[in-house]
Amino acid sequence: MHELAVTESILEIVLDSARKNQASAVTDITLTIGSLSSIVDDCVQFYWDHISQGTICQNAKLHFKRVMASLKCLDCGKVYSLIEELTPCPSCGSINLNIITGEEFQVDHIEITTEETGKHETTS
Repeated sequence: MHELAVTESILEIVLDSARKNQASAVTDITLTIGSLSSIVDDCVQFYWDHISQGTICQNAKLHFKRVMASLKCLDCGKVYSLIEELTPCPSCGSINLNIITGEEFQVDHIEITTEETGKHETTS
């Protein structure tokens, strides 16, 4: 259920950026989501389809860019990627780990249309 709050935050960020850039419509939004985050793309899309109705974002397409998790073992220095679930260091078995990537969650890219130009402009 936390995807609703997350999606509301995305809408707020996008609408704020769109206002600042005098957008008449938002066409595309790219989100970066780390594999360790608990965000489910389909849930975000479901909520987006509902809460964006009646706003300049209502027809915007969401694009999800997933980032694979990578960890560094603080005992032996091994850097490795996680395929499915959190696992100890494959070299030494340590659980003394530092997360390098995989916790990301951000709005990376917003494409808009303005009435003045009728063109797509890109904001970040």
